Amino acid sequence: MIAIDAEPFAYTFPPDKVALIVIDMQRDFVEPGGFGHTLGNDVTRLQAIVPTVARLIALFRASGWPVIHTREGHKPDLSDCPPAKRLRGAPSLRIGDAGPMGRILIHGEPGHGIVSELAPIDGEIVLDKPGKGAFYATSLGDDLARLGATHLVLAGVTTEVCVQTTMREANDRGFECLLVEDATESYFPAFKEAALAMIRAQGGIVGWTAPLSALELAVATETVS
Repeated sequence: MIAIDAEPFAYTFPPDKVALIVIDMQRDFVEPGGFGHTLGNDVTRLQAIVPTVARLIALFRASGWPVIHTREGHKPDLSDCPPAKRLRGAPSLRIGDAGPMGRILIHGEPGHGIVSELAPIDGEIVLDKPGKGAFYATSLGDDLARLGATHLVLAGVTTEVCVQTTMREANDRGFECLLVEDATESYFPAFKEAALAMIRAQGGIVGWTAPLSALELAVATETVS
């Protein structure tokens, strides 16, 4: 077992049963001109975590542990996007509308893609999800069962929406989850802090949180020993 200095207490995981899920590090959320930007958000906050997420992915790849990427988006005909979702947001630009990076959050459009610095490599799972959580209407549950994963490390955006939703879904399914604090972000600092507090409240009611440095140290220590 590998033990990490985490909150609310140490997080331990068996190295042969862990997987990383990187949530929605897409151009539509992270880059200027994307969906997040059209809603009036400061995307530089999300751009700032890209190097940390890249380090986290590199750690998993070097360790031979599975990496799973998710992308939120919809079919071109919007048949999997309910009006309750599409009709929220900026009145002038909504899901499916043409934006600076193609139709917003539509499969195959430039904005739907993962930022180049975090691009998946051959053999890594890429899941397209129509909802906030990564388990809804996807193969994630089956993929994790096939991998034999019982412990999940999570990163990505945004902390309080898609990341927290996925973590809660995973917790309900019996997975032990760690969120890497500096590899996740929100457009709103207070929302991120509140989400982190909720996750680790009540003795880790949803899971654990820790900085990437704590995970790196734990892995390095285990490798040396």
